[in-house]
Amino acid sequence: MPPTLRSWLAEEPFTLAMSSGFFGFFAHTGMLSALEEAGLLPERVSGSSAGALVAGLWAAGLDSARLDAELGRLRREDFWDPAPGLGLLRGRRFRARIEELLPVNDFAACRVPALLSVFDVLSRSTRVLREGELAPAIQASCTLPVLFQPTWHQGRPLLDGGILDRPGLEGVPSGGRVLHHHLASRSPWRSKRDRSLVPPKRPGLVALVLEGLPRSGPFHLHEGVRAMEAARHGARRALDRPVEGGVVSVATE
Repeated sequence: MPPTLRSWLAEEPFTLAMSSGFFGFFAHTGMLSALEEAGLLPERVSGSSAGALVAGLWAAGLDSARLDAELGRLRREDFWDPAPGLGLLRGRRFRARIEELLPVNDFAACRVPALLSVFDVLSRSTRVLREGELAPAIQASCTLPVLFQPTWHQGRPLLDGGILDRPGLEGVPSGGRVLHHHLASRSPWRSKRDRSLVPPKRPGLVALVLEGLPRSGPFHLHEGVRAMEAARHGARRALDRPVEGGVVSVATE
């Protein structure tokens, strides 16, 4: 009989990897709160975009209860700063909010290692940030093209890590045990055969898929709160489901 997700996570240390997904940080926070409740904490975190936001803040010491409360109070004006440039928003308000929330602002001071994927505009490749200042690294990984202007960090223009590394796994060493929270994209411009809809597979990885989560966005932040709660309840149920074929899938609708 296959182990439950709970028993699989409790067996040995694991990395928590969180995928990109438009305003998916609500769902990642709900999922993470279920892990904290169960005392199943990762030894390392990684992520792209929304996943990098939650990974970075949590690694820096912000627990899911505080993150839940902060996201519940989030308003568009907290990050909305349009200005001329290569993107609608400058990103200064977003950066300031990250800095306000971070208990520490250096990777070296985090309670667990954090691996955050970004897209380097000049090399057109994924870079994994794991040292130095945390706030600009988180901001860069969340710099969605068109919505945000590129983030300059370490002398390079950077964009959303999900451009080439949607799963947020680029920096995770092979051979280790990984719980991957996969946010299936349902964007209307994506084909039903788009690879982003398929959970990643690699030895030692278990993908957690919470189906039917509400979609959020800058003009639908209230849906994010619903997604956070749905992900929390879905992840609680998922912990007692068997791990079959490297995937645990739970419907939240």
